[in-house]
Amino acid sequence: MNQSEVVLDEPLREITVGSSRITLLGTAHVSRASEAAVRHLIASDGFDAVAVELCPSRHQALRDPDALARMDLLQVVREGKMGLVAANLALTAYQQRLADQLGVEPGAELRAALEAADDAGLPILLIDREVGVTLRRLTGAVRWWQRPGLIAGLVASLLTREEVAEEDIERLKSGDLLHNTFADFADQAEPLYRALIGERDAYMALKLREQAELHPNQRILAVVGAGHLDGIIRHLEAAPPAQPDALLESLTRTPPRSMIGKSIPWLIMILILGGFLVGFVRGPELGWQLVLDWTLTTGGLAAVGALIALAHPLTLVGSFLAAPITTLHPLIGAGMVAVALELWLRKPRVADFSTLREDIAHIKGWWRNRVAHTFLVFMLVNLGASIGTYVGGFRLFGQLAGHG
Repeated sequence: MNQSEVVLDEPLREITVGSSRITLLGTAHVSRASEAAVRHLIASDGFDAVAVELCPSRHQALRDPDALARMDLLQVVREGKMGLVAANLALTAYQQRLADQLGVEPGAELRAALEAADDAGLPILLIDREVGVTLRRLTGAVRWWQRPGLIAGLVASLLTREEVAEEDIERLKSGDLLHNTFADFADQAEPLYRALIGERDAYMALKLREQAELHPNQRILAVVGAGHLDGIIRHLEAAPPAQPDALLESLTRTPPRSMIGKSIPWLIMILILGGFLVGFVRGPELGWQLVLDWTLTTGGLAAVGALIALAHPLTLVGSFLAAPITTLHPLIGAGMVAVALELWLRKPRVADFSTLREDIAHIKGWWRNRVAHTFLVFMLVNLGASIGTYVGGFRLFGQLAGHG
């Protein structure tokens, strides 16, 4: 292949899979050079298909950036997807901050690949795993006691700075956008890194191998983040899996919660209610004191979260009243109650949806935009209630021990 200077600085690897030849271009997600390299290679007219590091959801977001404006918040609440959409908004906010700071839209090289492939009449192959699956597997890799920290870190990443740190930008030049968004967690825990990088390397290699076997004698250009190159090549160079469909299915399956993970919320409920019972057996005064302390601790911290989010006063009161009950119910969260109240009291306007993408890139926008504000209320109330559960539990058993 004739390589001009435009691709000399971009890592390029070639590998034969069956009778097909796959060229992998490692790109930086914040580089104009990567965008130019993608267009140059596709214009060379040497390829039969273009594979991109995109899943259907991210592909749709690139094709239709205004899709956020059509989000049905009530449906999101009913389907219990507030956490998932909040994480997607965090990714969008991070991308928008980079675009504002650098003048380069993250993923511009992927958009260029789509446009150039369309112009050349080449089929586009979406080879990345669905982002929702990756986020669910990421959450599943976190122990139950680590999840409040994950929520706190996600909130902090949204609110602590306007500009992306220089070291994060440098990491993006050889890394992966999803990994970089959650880098503070992924770099500290191997299971998180595996969900964000390792599993996706295996998934993309499987999709490329599948394409090569279905359509032999093809030249395929695969546009992927430079951080995935070595992993994908390693999987493609290894012996083909005996059961590729089963392996692919295992990589897209949301891991079932362990019996311990399922039982922990119920165990907490039993322990707290048991503590109340012991308190009342020892004396009504102690029992009511335990209930009051639990209510003030869980409800108070949930209300603090609502206050920080500048929720409606009635939402603040509702969060305070709901948290002592929802923290004892494994299937209901205080954040859900707060969101339902906030949507009833402050229904988002059309303008909030239309400016959502720009607003969430800036700290003040999370309070100003009613759509973003709804998710902020959800995260902060849930965080407060979660902290309240642990603090309230320790206080309760400390009081029982002191009255033993």
